[in-house]
Amino acid sequence: MIRRAAAASSARMPRMKKVLLGVLILLLLVVIGGISMVGWQVVLGPKARAVTNRTFERTEARRARGEYLVENVATCFHCHSEPDPADPSGGIKAGMKGAGWELPIPELGHVVAPNITQDVETGIGGWTDDEIARAIQEGVNKSGAALFPVMPYLNFRDLDDEDLASIVVYLRTIPAVKHQLARTQLIFPLSLLVKTMPVPLASHDPKPAPVRATAVDRGEYLVKKLADCSGCHSPADDQGQPLPGMAFSGGGEFPDIFNRHEGKPFHSLNITTDPSGIAHYDEALFVQTIRTGLAGGRALNPVMPYSYYRRMTDDDLKDVFAFLQAQPKVQHRVSNTDPATPCPLCKKTHGLGELNKAK
Repeated sequence: MIRRAAAASSARMPRMKKVLLGVLILLLLVVIGGISMVGWQVVLGPKARAVTNRTFERTEARRARGEYLVENVATCFHCHSEPDPADPSGGIKAGMKGAGWELPIPELGHVVAPNITQDVETGIGGWTDDEIARAIQEGVNKSGAALFPVMPYLNFRDLDDEDLASIVVYLRTIPAVKHQLARTQLIFPLSLLVKTMPVPLASHDPKPAPVRATAVDRGEYLVKKLADCSGCHSPADDQGQPLPGMAFSGGGEFPDIFNRHEGKPFHSLNITTDPSGIAHYDEALFVQTIRTGLAGGRALNPVMPYSYYRRMTDDDLKDVFAFLQAQPKVQHRVSNTDPATPCPLCKKTHGLGELNKAK
């Protein structure tokens, strides 16, 4: 969906900033090196295929599956709805579900998570099924303009065909909310850079369903293709490249949208099986933490969309845990209660940072 950029944009914000910084450097190199494939894209716009007459049959099974994925796993409304700072669990403002909002990241320009309700004038009520699917998986809007890459369309490219259809079918049921928002206006040269990122799918022929034979397989699909856990919990360098050997080890920085951290930035935590992560968790404790929003007696910051994930089925949460348990452990101490100090591992400044040792 056209999603993830809000109170979850916060949640996608660290990932977004890393990606954009990396792409910024790429663009500068292109400008210095002369015209290239990327060079003409920044002038002519993103690669975008022609819209087809593809439609998805509306069935109750698809609507129900789409509701589950949109509301609980992909957490689309966590980014595409204005958050209510007064809601301790990270809820959204009444009557504004899916209506979009302006993200609090002025350093990147004026960034907007668009209205994805069925309003024809200000939302996606006038889009075709294929235009919605193209946005979800290929990163361009109805007119073919590039979407802001905090929307993880590169992850959604590998969605199961039936899940994609179900998401589109469910989005068609979202009540229209007339909410006109200004267009995203990024700073230069990011405004050019985002045009280079979308890549059309080579084919829309039916593809094999993702492998889901084991709990780890199923968890990988949920974590990587829908929930995008790594987008917040995996640190990257200043060029936006994932730090080698640091997957899921935390350190992503977020603004304090819900006023839980005295207005100061806070950081995602290590969710690997290292003692500095969640080594002490068993399956039951993991599920309980997501269900309650409490970790060690402390409330999770609602920028982490646990209020959405808590509605996932037990089986799905257990599969997510199984996948995380199968990932390499990474020693990386991250705290939001201790004084912030420079970390030699992730190169950020966060609680317990100085206790980490450079590899």
